[in-house]
Amino acid sequence: MAELKEADAAQLHQEDVDIKRGEDGDGPPAGDKAAEQAVKIEAAADSDARPSTTTSERHVSIQTKLEGLEMLVDLNGAGRKSCPLCPEEKFKACYSHKLRRHLQNLHWKVYVEFEGQRMCICHLPCRNLKPSLSGDQASGRHVAHYHCVVCSVTIARKTDMISHLKRHVNKGETEASYSGSSDVTLEEPAPSGQAYEIMKELGTNVQLLPNHTTPQKSDTYFNRKMKTNRQLVFCSLAVLAEERNPLECLDAFGATGIMGLQWAKHLRSAVKVTITDISDTCVKMIKENCELNNIRVDGGSRGPRGPDGAGGEAKVAPNATVEVAKMDANVIMHLRPFDYIHLDPYGTAVNYLDAAFRNVRNLGIISVTSTDTGSLYSKSPNVTLRHYGCHVVRTEYYKELAARMIVATVARAAARCNKGIEVLLAVALEHFVLVVVRVLRGPTQADESAKKLRKLVHCQWCEERVFLKLGNMVDDTLPCNCHGSLPGKTAVQLGPLWCGPLFNTGFLRRMLSAAVQHSMDDIQPLVKTLICESECTTLKSLVHGASALTNQVECGVVIKTLQSGEESGPDQSGKRKTGDESGNVVKKLKSDASLEHPPFYYSIHRHSIRGMNMPKLNKFLQYLTEAGFRVSRTHFDPTGVRTDATLEQFKSVLTKYSVPTYTNATATQTSVSTEK
Repeated sequence: MAELKEADAAQLHQEDVDIKRGEDGDGPPAGDKAAEQAVKIEAAADSDARPSTTTSERHVSIQTKLEGLEMLVDLNGAGRKSCPLCPEEKFKACYSHKLRRHLQNLHWKVYVEFEGQRMCICHLPCRNLKPSLSGDQASGRHVAHYHCVVCSVTIARKTDMISHLKRHVNKGETEASYSGSSDVTLEEPAPSGQAYEIMKELGTNVQLLPNHTTPQKSDTYFNRKMKTNRQLVFCSLAVLAEERNPLECLDAFGATGIMGLQWAKHLRSAVKVTITDISDTCVKMIKENCELNNIRVDGGSRGPRGPDGAGGEAKVAPNATVEVAKMDANVIMHLRPFDYIHLDPYGTAVNYLDAAFRNVRNLGIISVTSTDTGSLYSKSPNVTLRHYGCHVVRTEYYKELAARMIVATVARAAARCNKGIEVLLAVALEHFVLVVVRVLRGPTQADESAKKLRKLVHCQWCEERVFLKLGNMVDDTLPCNCHGSLPGKTAVQLGPLWCGPLFNTGFLRRMLSAAVQHSMDDIQPLVKTLICESECTTLKSLVHGASALTNQVECGVVIKTLQSGEESGPDQSGKRKTGDESGNVVKKLKSDASLEHPPFYYSIHRHSIRGMNMPKLNKFLQYLTEAGFRVSRTHFDPTGVRTDATLEQFKSVLTKYSVPTYTNATATQTSVSTEK
């Protein structure tokens, strides 16, 4: 103890001497101070670049696996052992089998999870004693708590810990900021001084900043929940690549570049990918992600993309070439023509539609992803009116209403450029609405598309709906009689909306083939549901092999597929058919117009009868089919039924096959009579 006191006294004396020297100006030279400061900054940068050592300094209650929790104590040894997370007075020492059950049932099950780390409940005296009712802290008790994986603070309540972690995420402070990534080696610090996180999707690696989930805090925004959207877009591009190649395709909002890199890595020479973004940080990260995936970067020139381009030397031959440019999306779409354009801005895409249709090639494809679900799903009608020029209300079919509203906006933008559209795919899920259209050049096609923009008459009482035809009164259009039996007006006009089909069966079948070819198991059930929905059938046996790849006719255009590639002539390379052959195709399309899927759907739960047990959904589809109606399930609503039956016919079939249930009063009377 005497030696320790002498050492402390010597240290304090040395600090006083240093302070006095600094005041007198006799300290070390300025150059030495600058060198020391530089060394400190360099050491701090190295500590940020390397995985943090806080992993070893974390509390023992933070574990990733149950085995790690059990390794805190030797459960294989003999004798009684104490719990590593409980004091002796709370949990007495016991044998191994009882201690193992205690760790599993208490500490491992009562936890808060964050980025793969479990913060188990801790009963150790890490916090101050909770005072008793009399205010005496000495006689109080220790409170169970959690240790934060980010800042090591102790919080007693689970809900408070979850809110605390959300605040860390909003500030960009995640677990990766402190411990780095355990799967990869971090080679250099991020621009913000935080460690990169490596994420792999569809065989493509991308670097992410720790705050990539908050678009307000980061330019390189990345949403893991949009994986379905990225795979659907990839399959649509793969189908177009089968028709003609090489394709000039554009990812107008690159962010991390994940979508464009997936195109280049899997489709290779069939596509010429251009990734653009207006942010310098995003452009730098896209180029780094290209190097991470062994993809050569073209500097942005419009010259030939050969090995002489500005892509930097690589030891291994690059898999593909990607052009990365720092440019506004509207500017590059005005300057250059493309075969495939994907628009995925943060929010609505209406500001970029005019530029997209200005220079897109004939029979090209434009895919639009809208994430402004607040305005699309009728939560902000005033914003909907500003952005899309449509009047909407909240309905049971609000997701399909959003999809038709976006298609109508896309059709108007195409018509302004004397182009028409054919809708190939429209998907509305929880986080986004995806619309994929084929561009048909010419004023005739533009007029045909404009004719499919109509108002929708919606009854707010029974939710019957029908597209308004020219010259009809509102109350005479709806098949229901709510306007006559109820006081006031019950119908409203919504739209204008797209009244044509939302799916192309042939295109969806080839998308399913592409999904199988590239092992995209996640979206195959969704694409199968879309095929059934486009055909308005309940058949589940879908052929997605080579036998399903036949010539597909889309708007008078014969699309070359794998099976017909050898026999196809110059007229089958994706160009329009002329003469009598084209006229026959148009007549065929007009004769098949009645086979298009019916618009909108009915929710079986929304129209259920009180006091009646509904049949199972698959059984109800069978009953509607036996009644002579076309039926199918829909991806818009898991309880929805797409059918050509009216609401009155739908309810009649539902009432016919519903079984009455016993009410509480009947059950009470039965029990009373039994007691008597």
